[in-house]
Amino acid sequence: MKKLTVFFFLACSLSSGFSQEVHLDGFSTEGSRAQEELENLFLETVDFESFKTHLATMTRHPHSAGTKANEAVRDYLAAVMDAAGLETTLYPYDVYLPSEPGESLVEIVTPKRSLLNQREYILEEDPFSRHPELKKGWNAFSGSGDVTAEIVYANYGTQADFEKLASMGIEVRGKIVIARYGRNFRGYKAKFAEQYGAAGLIIYTDPGDSGYTRGLVFPEGPFYNESAIQRGSLVTENFTGDPLTPFEPALPTDGKTKTKRLRPEETQLHRIPVTPIPYGEAEKILAQMKGKPVPAGWQGGLPFTYRLEGGPQLTLRLMVDQPIDLVPIYNVVGTIKGSEYPDEWVILGCHYDAWAFGATDPNSGTSMLLTLSEALGKLAREGHRPKRSILIAHWDGEEHGVIGSTEWVEQMKEELSAKAVAYLNFDAGVSGKNMGGSAAPSLKKVMTEAAKRVKYPDSSKTVFEVWAGDKKEPSLGNLGGGSDHIAFYMHAGIPSLSGGAGGPTLYHTNYDDFYFYEKFADPTFQMGGTIAQWAGIMALRLANASFIPYQLPRYAEDLSLHLSNATSGIQAYASGFEGFTRSQEALETLKVASTEVASLLQTTLATGEPKARKITAVNRELLRLEKSFLVEEGMPFGPWYQSLYASNDPFSGYASWMLPAIQYEIAKKSTENLLLLDEQYEAALHRLIQTVQRIERVLTAD
Repeated sequence: MKKLTVFFFLACSLSSGFSQEVHLDGFSTEGSRAQEELENLFLETVDFESFKTHLATMTRHPHSAGTKANEAVRDYLAAVMDAAGLETTLYPYDVYLPSEPGESLVEIVTPKRSLLNQREYILEEDPFSRHPELKKGWNAFSGSGDVTAEIVYANYGTQADFEKLASMGIEVRGKIVIARYGRNFRGYKAKFAEQYGAAGLIIYTDPGDSGYTRGLVFPEGPFYNESAIQRGSLVTENFTGDPLTPFEPALPTDGKTKTKRLRPEETQLHRIPVTPIPYGEAEKILAQMKGKPVPAGWQGGLPFTYRLEGGPQLTLRLMVDQPIDLVPIYNVVGTIKGSEYPDEWVILGCHYDAWAFGATDPNSGTSMLLTLSEALGKLAREGHRPKRSILIAHWDGEEHGVIGSTEWVEQMKEELSAKAVAYLNFDAGVSGKNMGGSAAPSLKKVMTEAAKRVKYPDSSKTVFEVWAGDKKEPSLGNLGGGSDHIAFYMHAGIPSLSGGAGGPTLYHTNYDDFYFYEKFADPTFQMGGTIAQWAGIMALRLANASFIPYQLPRYAEDLSLHLSNATSGIQAYASGFEGFTRSQEALETLKVASTEVASLLQTTLATGEPKARKITAVNRELLRLEKSFLVEEGMPFGPWYQSLYASNDPFSGYASWMLPAIQYEIAKKSTENLLLLDEQYEAALHRLIQTVQRIERVLTAD
């Protein structure tokens, strides 16, 4: 019996990715052993069944921001976290947004009147498709207007596409543009259409991008059918968050603290009417166009030759009447207070507002965080409270423009700057079975190492092994735009990551419901618990390590690649450019210093648990690392974006821009500011080096 027990323990240890001698980043040998025992207990504590229960409950009704249905989801989130033992706080804001689509129509006027469908079909197989509160397709922050005009096809509606139309002599001014989803954020399609003088914009998902040319359509398969419509926001301000309160939280108007708000006419919100339609209706327009055939790369998946213009015989009416006003939204934040360092925060989050049911996006991530809350809460009640505080946040108003999380960061910025260890984002985090993630340099190893501890469902492999495939390490990306990490990472300089499991999705359609999830995303409902385990291991390691387990040498490694790519980008139009020599020299210094200090951190921990004073002093400096890239004046394309290291692409919205001040210069094909940029990035690198050197002095002091 005794031999069997020993064998079982060793087998469990090996299967969970540990050898007998454990050395975790940031932990002493003794601390690593204790952490291993805690992680074993945590993995057993995660209730896989609860994920399905939470997802089914939250997705019973459509619940977009500002609606009573979304407030019901808010109350459910608070109740679950309260029951789990977390200290739960609501953070209310009054933000400027449309909570309802208002009125709209799209009509072919000539040669023959035909009113086009703007709502998904009711399907016998999908009981959710007949829900009485489902809305027609709409784009939030459309301008209001009623126009009748000729039609122009603009491919994906990118800046390059509009430039191509101009070069071909195709006049956009005064006409209605039709463009397909993809290649850039939908708001930029509207921005460029308006810049070129369009009277209105219609957007559709082409079957060549997600439709019958890709495979079986819903409900037989996971691709868009002819009635599926992608909804979404159009905001393209040069900052993120509430359109009326840049840099300031949109606190409730009846509160003690008053927030100065812009007038709506002072914003950059679009003026032209914009609405989405399904490709079944877009076909009725495109099939009647008689102009010149489209250039190479512009042909979509519909069964005819696409053309650039409809001509005077084909006219459309586009009407949108969309009221926009101040609307209350609410973030829900639950806290497990740290036992030793309560003023150091590990924050995990996902938004809960959706365009309709939101089964994959976002509520798979929301449900996972509730499952995680229950597991961590149970551990805390049993005496296993984390050393640092763990905050689990459910953001509101994300779909309208990443509003809720941004307002919270703006409200809490001073406190976050001093306390936030990391922000972990799980937007739509359990949408399928394909692992993926993006992160700040300092958190990439935390992501991959935690994946070694979690078993992948219905497999003998770990999440790490499945994720890595035939490679030595999983592929990790760099954070771009489009979700709740933006304010943390790009405005406040807090190391952030975004991760989860992806898969098929009927993105922002009325069909993203529990029926779709159960049939196509994860029929066994095993990935929710799996991602909760992975997220929990990351959170617990960040919360319990003596020294915050940032990967210091990764800064120099990633920056070297980014500087090389930036140099190549400039040399493509300025062949005489010799590179960012000052920044490169500073980078070499950083490479040596960060490698030495990383080794010194390990050596210090190998001798035993450091004194509390040393731990506090080292971690105080570690929290400053990412802030080395912050500049108060912000980026040349928008002062709100204050990180020299990363931002979202201001011309596409979603893509990641590494070294954004340089990328902006490249986008302009300019050499005017290259010397100044070299000095600016050199200064940021020196700030980073100085922080690393201060850590070294603390570690070597008596």
